[in-house]
Amino acid sequence: MGTTRCEVELEPVDGQDVLLNGVVDPSHFDDLAALLTRCGAMTFTLELWDEDSNLLRETHG
Repeated sequence: MGTTRCEVELEPVDGQDVLLNGVVDPSHFDDLAALLTRCGAMTFTLELWDEDSNLLRETHG
């Protein structure tokens, strides 16, 4: 699924968890976290990495 701000894939992990993997416009990182939080009923960790594999930001919901 995708928009002009992000493009992600949903991948099953460990039978019950889901990995949301893709690219997010860094200026909309907080918007995606807010959307996932509003969905409720799930916990998540959202990470933002740069092209050199450095973790730039991380949030949990």
